[in-house]
Amino acid sequence: MRLRVVWTFVFALLLSMGVTAQQDNGGIKQDAKDAAHATGRAAKKTGRKIKHGTKKIINKSARATRKGADKVEDKTAPPQ
Repeated sequence: MRLRVVWTFVFALLLSMGVTAQQDNGGIKQDAKDAAHATGRAAKKTGRKIKHGTKKIINKSARATRKGADKVEDKTAPPQ
């Protein structure tokens, strides 16, 4: 999981460097700002994806738990 985040940062940094290398009029300071903004956007996007995946896993496990509990309840119900 952390490896994915690290690679996302590296990829965003490389992309921002490639874009800023084509622009000669911005200056080094602006290039650094652009790289920082790109990295921030990549971190936010990664965080959102991780949050979505975590919610998905939790909901699936809750459904499976409910299903198992229903099975046990059916088996342990007194005969009528």
